[in-house]
Amino acid sequence: MTALLADQFFLIAHEDRSGRSRLHPRATGLGLAAALLGELMLSDRLRVFEGELDVVSREPPRDALSHNILDLLIAQPQHRELRTWLHFLAQDAAEKVGERLIRAGVVEPVLRRKILSTQTIYMPMNEDQRNVAAWAPIRLANILVHRRPMDIGDRVLSGLVVATGLTRHVLWDFTAHRQALMHLPNVVGSLPDDLRELIEHTEALVGSAMAAGRR
Repeated sequence: MTALLADQFFLIAHEDRSGRSRLHPRATGLGLAAALLGELMLSDRLRVFEGELDVVSREPPRDALSHNILDLLIAQPQHRELRTWLHFLAQDAAEKVGERLIRAGVVEPVLRRKILSTQTIYMPMNEDQRNVAAWAPIRLANILVHRRPMDIGDRVLSGLVVATGLTRHVLWDFTAHRQALMHLPNVVGSLPDDLRELIEHTEALVGSAMAAGRR
């Protein structure tokens, strides 16, 4: 997968026509936080073991957002719990990744006014941008349906789709996509231990957040 993991997750998690999230904001934030940590893991800067993060390389990533997150991890050596970092990064992950997509020319910011506040939506505003956004879930669905070889980035992306409840937005036709749905656990299970652990912790936190919201 050539595109950055969190960018792809963002595009799948948001409607290409309205810019609105397909998920509860907490689930979106946690998924994006996991994707941002996943980017550092995929670039061999970070590892996860038994619920704790370990910085294995301090070499600055080329991407500015990844660089900033790595600097935060290095500056806070006393905080290593994966769940703590997922909660922390989830607070503004949508804004950070949205801003990165703005810089890449994939979306544009739209300010929406509410009664007591304003909200920035990151929205594809022209045909090219909408095509890029709409293609993100279709591309992943095509790979899964046709059992094409998946690089590790797409396997992590598939795991985050499952963990956050986005599966039905990627594989939306149960009849046509049945075999792909049955194949998903194998895709996630094929990940290295630390990346699989990232997915599992994310899924648990999303579940806890949604349960708390229903109380």
